[in-house]
Amino acid sequence: MVFTFGFLAVYFLLFLGLLWLWWHRKPKAAPPLSHFPKVSILIAARNEEEHIIACLEAIDRLRYPKDKLEVLVGDDRSTDKTRQLVLGYQQSHPYVSCHGIIHDLQGTKGKANVLAQLAHLATSDLYFITDADIEVPPRWVESMLRHLTSETGIVTGITTTKSKGLFNRLQALDWLFNLGLMQVVADRNLPVSTMGNNMLVTREAYEAVGGFESIPFSITEDVQLFKQVLAKGYKTANVYEPEVLAISQPAPNVLSLLQQRRRWMRGSVHLPWYMLLLFVIHSSFYPVWLPLFTHTSLGVWFLVFLGKVVLQSLFVDRCVTYIGRNIKWTYLLVLEIYLLLSTVVLLVLFFLPFKIRWKGRLY
Repeated sequence: MVFTFGFLAVYFLLFLGLLWLWWHRKPKAAPPLSHFPKVSILIAARNEEEHIIACLEAIDRLRYPKDKLEVLVGDDRSTDKTRQLVLGYQQSHPYVSCHGIIHDLQGTKGKANVLAQLAHLATSDLYFITDADIEVPPRWVESMLRHLTSETGIVTGITTTKSKGLFNRLQALDWLFNLGLMQVVADRNLPVSTMGNNMLVTREAYEAVGGFESIPFSITEDVQLFKQVLAKGYKTANVYEPEVLAISQPAPNVLSLLQQRRRWMRGSVHLPWYMLLLFVIHSSFYPVWLPLFTHTSLGVWFLVFLGKVVLQSLFVDRCVTYIGRNIKWTYLLVLEIYLLLSTVVLLVLFFLPFKIRWKGRLY
């Protein structure tokens, strides 16, 4: 009983503090670019015929000099028309090239293997990494570069999903909520994490850790790279701005969503301890709150739940507003049910000895 109320007190004080920091956020102004360096965009693609052209067309809309841009697509043994589509696209877009990935570098698998081989082929000192089902905004490259300093190894943007339909809208809100939590911490000049679908890593930092082939393998290769770059003494930057907001395809169904989130939970063990603690406290609310009604009245039990919903909804609303979007409050209420169900299920799945299916492979 003492633990329960102590935990709830810590939870509400913590998230009230996070909400206050988010509400009064004053991001540092990034200076404009003084020149436009050559950059390399690395894309790992495996059976992405439905999305790869939309991804490349979004890159073509970048407001960045095309003579300073190279796009390297690694076809990871696709069995659909991904390779043919990219080869056809590059005929009219000479800055795009397609590379067949037919073997694994020692110590790598899957996406990490593709990116490792593309990094060897890249000719610039700046690697922008995104996914084949992502559409980046027009000022993506320019805006990310503005946050790069001589001490920075990794810059991370933000991503959400296409939000047509209730299930997809809830995924979009979930992405923005978690990224908002990370950004509040990052604004305190503390490293948090990165995302492999919206990141910039310098060649210097990448080579300092020996590339993906020299770091421990992880199915969350981006978080592992982030950890290793930090260990080498580089700084990182997280950017929560509409100019770097990339749009991803949502998980098509509940099973795919759970596989995705279970993979992310595996990667969470590589997070800094304070980020891991934050997400543990957040995820532990329901397991602590649910049995509370056995120790108090239903009225108090419901008020605790209502307080959590209001606090969280204000935070999410701020996250959405910050990137210039609007959201109906009814979706925020449904989001609570979505988070409750997904949290309980994922906590169970995380400890089950099942392999994770990702891009048609088991890990």
